[in-house]
Amino acid sequence: MSFPGMTPPIGGMGGAGGANMQGMSEQEQAMVKAMHAAMESCPVKTVISGTMGFALGGAFGLFMASMSYDSAFTPQGAAISDLPWREQVRRGFKDMGARSWSSAKNFGIVGALYSGTECCIEGLRAKNDLTNSVAAGCITGGILGAKAGPQAAAAGCVGFAAFSAAIDAYMRMPSEE
Repeated sequence: MSFPGMTPPIGGMGGAGGANMQGMSEQEQAMVKAMHAAMESCPVKTVISGTMGFALGGAFGLFMASMSYDSAFTPQGAAISDLPWREQVRRGFKDMGARSWSSAKNFGIVGALYSGTECCIEGLRAKNDLTNSVAAGCITGGILGAKAGPQAAAAGCVGFAAFSAAIDAYMRMPSEE
């Protein structure tokens, strides 16, 4: 697609990364090509998704742990409220760290598993459409639910596929610009 004032891509790059390659040396152009190729590889996408999932999960776990508190009316809260203030704070931070770490690991695993599966399916099918995300969601949900048995794996497959379809359909909607 060409718009007025738009410079066409140079050297058959197909607009690698949307970068205008005019004025770049051959070495710089080669670096841009290598970075673009790395960003399109399944292992790099998987690692990036896992890392981002880990970071998001850690933040989410930290937030959820900070919202969780024991009142003096629960047995755990009564035991904690009898402790000195410093010990209460120490235990609270220790619990927040444990919950944050657990959530970070889980989000990282889900992100890497889904992204890697979707990338592999896209590579096998040589298409980028809604079917890739639905299939990747089903496989990811099935793997995550497999430890709990076949019914849980099937429910995970259906649930994660539906969620993936909804998110991907929303992301593919044309913007209102």
